[in-house]
Amino acid sequence: MKYSSTRDFSKEYSASEAIARGLAPDGGLFVPCELPHITPLELAALAEKNYPMRAAYVMSLFLDEFSIEELEDYCCKAYSHSRFDGEPAPVVKRGEDLYLELWHGPTCAFKDMALQMLPRLLPASMKKSGQREKALILTATSGDTGKAALEGFCDVEDTEIVVFYPENGVSDVQKLQMTTQRGSNVHVQAVRGNFDDAQNGVKRILNDPEVAAAVEARGRRFTSANSINWGRLLPQIAYYLSAYLDCVRLGEIKFDDELNFCVPTGNFGNILAAYYAKCIGVPIGRLICASNANNVLTDFILTGKYDRNRAFHTTISPSMDILISSNLERLLCHLSGDPVKVKGFMDDLNCKGEYLVGSELKSQIGELFWADFCDDADTKQTIARVWTESNYLLDPHTAVATTVKQKYFTSTGDSRKTVIVSTANPYKFCSAVISAIEGGSASGGVELIDRLSELTGTTPPPQLASLKDAQVRFKGSCSPEDMSQIVLNFLK
Repeated sequence: MKYSSTRDFSKEYSASEAIARGLAPDGGLFVPCELPHITPLELAALAEKNYPMRAAYVMSLFLDEFSIEELEDYCCKAYSHSRFDGEPAPVVKRGEDLYLELWHGPTCAFKDMALQMLPRLLPASMKKSGQREKALILTATSGDTGKAALEGFCDVEDTEIVVFYPENGVSDVQKLQMTTQRGSNVHVQAVRGNFDDAQNGVKRILNDPEVAAAVEARGRRFTSANSINWGRLLPQIAYYLSAYLDCVRLGEIKFDDELNFCVPTGNFGNILAAYYAKCIGVPIGRLICASNANNVLTDFILTGKYDRNRAFHTTISPSMDILISSNLERLLCHLSGDPVKVKGFMDDLNCKGEYLVGSELKSQIGELFWADFCDDADTKQTIARVWTESNYLLDPHTAVATTVKQKYFTSTGDSRKTVIVSTANPYKFCSAVISAIEGGSASGGVELIDRLSELTGTTPPPQLASLKDAQVRFKGSCSPEDMSQIVLNFLK
C-alpha cells in the first residue's frame, strides 16, 4: 500500500512515511494510491467482533507495514474501558432517529476516536520510516481536536505538541479543557482570529523551510494531528463500518441494505471517512453533509463552486465555524484522478478564494453527497424538540445534523434508514443547550454544567464536571503572524 500527494502522483511514500510527515512536501495531502476492498463475507465476519477488533481490521487494509497483532494491540489500548465509558461508538435509537454516539471518550468528543489511536500510530510510524528526531505536532482546532490531541499525546515519549485555537471561537468548556491541560510536552495558544486563520497559520508554518530548518536544528520534525494527517483520518473509517454492522444487529436494516449517514462537518474529514468506508465496500447509500450558517460546503455541493469569499459567522456550533474545508482536497483527488487539476483548484483557492470544479466533477459529487444547512434558531429549536419528545440531549452540532436529516427526507422522499452522527457530549456546550431548552440566553462558564444537570436531571461526565476545580496553565493570545515564533519559543 503506497501513498502519494493529492497534487503529485509521481512520488510514492509508505504508510509510515505519510503518517510521520503529516503533510506532503508539496503542500498536498497524502492519499492511498489505490483503495482496498472488503468482501461481503469479510464484512459479515466482523459482525461478531468487538469495536477494537473491527477497527484493527479496517486499518490493516491500509497499513501493510503493521502486523494485525500490532494494530489489535493499539486498538485494545486506545479503546479500552479505562479510556471510554462503555462502548466506544454505540448506535442508539431515540424516537425515530438513530444516533452514532462518538463522544464516550476522555474528552467527550468524536475526535477521541482517532486521537486515542494516533499517539500509537505516530511513534511507531516514525520508527518504521527511520525518523530519529522527536515529533513536533502542530494542530489548529475549532474546539474538539485540540483537547483530544493534547490528551492523546500528553507525556507521550519523543513527541511535543502545540495547539492553536481561535480566541473567541470555542465554547467556555472547550477553552477550559485546553488551557488546563496537564503534561510537560504540551503548549496551548489562543489566536486572534477565526479557525481558518489558525489553520492557515499552521499550514504556513509546516510549509516554511526556514522554520522547519530551525526546528530540525533542535532535533524535532514537524507533523500534524489535524485530519490533514492520514493517521488521524484512517481510524475514523472504522466507526462507519461498525455502525453499519450494529444497525444490522439491532434489526434496523438487513445485511446488504444501504444505510445513509448524516454528518455535521466543517473541515470535511468526518464525512470523508464515511466516503472511504463506502469505497472499501460498506453498503452506504447517500452521505448527507450538514452545515451551520457557514454553509460553504452546502453551496459547493449544490453548485460546484467553492467560494470562501463570504461573511464568517460565529455560531453556537463552533466546531463547524470553518470556511476552508481542507479534506475536500482528498475527495477531489479521488474523483478526478488528476493531481494537476487538484493543484490548480488549491492554487485558485489560495489566490482568489474560490474555484470551480466543472459539470462532470460536480455530477460525481452530487451522486454521492447531499447537502443543506441550518442557522442557530433552527438548531436550538431541534435541541428543544428532541429533548421534549425523546428526553434526549443533543449538542448543537448533532442538532444541526438532525435538522438537515429531516430536510433531506422532506426534499427527497428517500426511505432508507439514516444514522445521524453525534459528535459531542451536550455538556461541552451548556450555554447553547440551556438556552434552547429554557429560551432566552444562558451566560456563564463552567458553572453552567451544574445548571444543565439540575435543569434536565441528567448527569454530566466527570471529566467535564471536574473542570471547575482545574487550574488554567495557558493564557494570552497571539496574532496569526506570530504563530511561528510561538512554536520556536516553546522549543526553548
